Amino acid sequence: MFMSKKIIIGNWKMNPSSLMQAEDLFKSIQKNIFSKIKTDIIICPPNIYLPSFAKTLAGKEKLKKIFLGAQNVSYEEKGAYTGEISVEMLKDIGVKYVIIGHSERRSPPTGGGENNSDINKKIKMVLSFNLIPILCIGEKERDKSHEYLNFIKKQIEECLKNVAKSFISKIIIAYEPIWAIGKASVREASPEEFREMSIFIRKILSDKFGAKSIKKIKIIYGGSVNSRNVSDFLKEGGADGFLVGRNSLDPKKFGEIIEVCEA
Repeated sequence: MFMSKKIIIGNWKMNPSSLMQAEDLFKSIQKNIFSKIKTDIIICPPNIYLPSFAKTLAGKEKLKKIFLGAQNVSYEEKGAYTGEISVEMLKDIGVKYVIIGHSERRSPPTGGGENNSDINKKIKMVLSFNLIPILCIGEKERDKSHEYLNFIKKQIEECLKNVAKSFISKIIIAYEPIWAIGKASVREASPEEFREMSIFIRKILSDKFGAKSIKKIKIIYGGSVNSRNVSDFLKEGGADGFLVGRNSLDPKKFGEIIEVCEA
């Protein structure tokens, strides 16, 4: 589905290494945002930088298309959970979006080995506080027997288990094939591959929640996103937007991606 309004998410991961660098990067990205921009820009920095960014955005009309997102959240509301951050804490400082189920969070040991059940609980917790979950899904490899389709189906069904039909349109689905991301990527995915997967995802969601309920849901692409391939993913792949990793740390390259979406 080719929709006029796109969404671009910058996932900074564990970068940069100081608040000063983070603020400089955030200011540089702001320079590429103009008042009549249609695209929604979501910046997901490390949690420690979120309060500073929230102050920067407060009351600035020009920056109303920039939103803050978190890279992770606990599925517990409060309590003795060392090192965790709750959705209520995130909401209190102005966060609107939360990335959930990123492949780096699913992978042990550094990511903690989150499973679909953990992700399901996080999604329901985020929705209960009226924040928007960005659900990441994606297969490790494209096998010739097409078993990866069953893998994606299982991810969706288990991650969205018992999510109310009335909430489903608020969820953003980020399809990010693991074989196409990071330094170890095998190759880039093609727009045609994304379009096929997007149709498949919508079919699963339609069967589960009904065609009417998923009409407004956004399916975005992540995986070696750059200014050279976004146009094809928009026009040929029908992407509703992008989850950008490495290039979100480069204001010039990130700005070019925004420009293509606007055009």
